[in-house]
Amino acid sequence: MGKQMTEMLKGTLEGIVLALLSVQPAYGYEITARLREQGFSDIAEGTVYALLIRIEQRGFVDVKKIPSEKGPPRKVYSLNAQGREYLDEFWRTWSFLTERLEQLREGRT
Repeated sequence: MGKQMTEMLKGTLEGIVLALLSVQPAYGYEITARLREQGFSDIAEGTVYALLIRIEQRGFVDVKKIPSEKGPPRKVYSLNAQGREYLDEFWRTWSFLTERLEQLREGRT
């Protein structure tokens, strides 16, 4: 992944993960796997876990511990009402930015 992609993802990965959780609750490894399925193949698992801690602290997700057959209980994250509000704002901002960028790319200012 190029440096430019890495820098752009820093500002959007939180919204991307919240969008994944809006579809279905998941634990950290599942989220990383889904990101990779979506083409974000170079995202380190540690980056996702650090982000999950941050969105939990910000109150965007509910966390439920589920027993695991292979080790310690898994923390399953689900989007809550506050996270859904934040995600809605993220999509509004995203739409605004992509429309403006498209105008610039097409030479319409």
